[in-house]
Amino acid sequence: MPEIINLLIALLIVTVAFIGLTYALNIRQFIVLEYERGLLYRHGKFQRILPAGQHWYNRLSHTIYKVDMRARAVSIVGQEVLSSDNIGIKISLAMTFKIEDAYRVVNEMSNYQEALYLILQLQLRDLVAALPIDDLLAKRQEIAAALFETAKPKAAELGIDLLSVGIKDIMFPGELKNIFSQVVNARKEGLAALERARGESAALRNLANTAKLLENNPALLQLRLLQALNTSSGNTLVLKLPDEADTDVLPRQRTEPSGGEAE
Repeated sequence: MPEIINLLIALLIVTVAFIGLTYALNIRQFIVLEYERGLLYRHGKFQRILPAGQHWYNRLSHTIYKVDMRARAVSIVGQEVLSSDNIGIKISLAMTFKIEDAYRVVNEMSNYQEALYLILQLQLRDLVAALPIDDLLAKRQEIAAALFETAKPKAAELGIDLLSVGIKDIMFPGELKNIFSQVVNARKEGLAALERARGESAALRNLANTAKLLENNPALLQLRLLQALNTSSGNTLVLKLPDEADTDVLPRQRTEPSGGEAE
């Protein structure tokens, strides 16, 4: 009987030693970086969030899942939407976000990025469907701001802090792209023609004002003539004076009496 008891004690000691050795061999070090958070699970049940630093765990009973908490910039490829005048276009978005609640984004949804994309896409459809195509092109910044304001609280419910949203590109089908290109070119040509007409009108007004001024003040024409003669560099000038202009103001050549001195 004592031999059996001793044998059982020995087996118990060996078993405890084996379990202790197995546990010790499965202890692992885990480092959580400054921009990360660790989610600790024991036998599949969530225990706590691990802050940045060094941690030890048993890999046989515990699992740690790391979550990157840094802000990230993501592009959402163009999706086709309809404007209020039933014109189909593709709009691509650019956004920045960061994870605010690591537990929620991991345990309450299978893919938080897809959930965030869906929120933005649905909100964008609602905004575009209420606007005609001209307003959509002219109010890109306003639409992006409205999209951000409506999507931010919904993203917060997912544990995500939405930092910014912008419209990256607006793409038209091939035929509509050609039509809008022609419209833009026509507008530019019209603006150029309008500027030319304004310039010509201004020049004509200046000429009319000058003509009226000379008509009311004939001496101004004579002074302008003297100025032109004074600044000319040997070129031949042909000018016609008005009949009533006083030609005495023109320089005369002195004539000496022939054969004697002037009195």
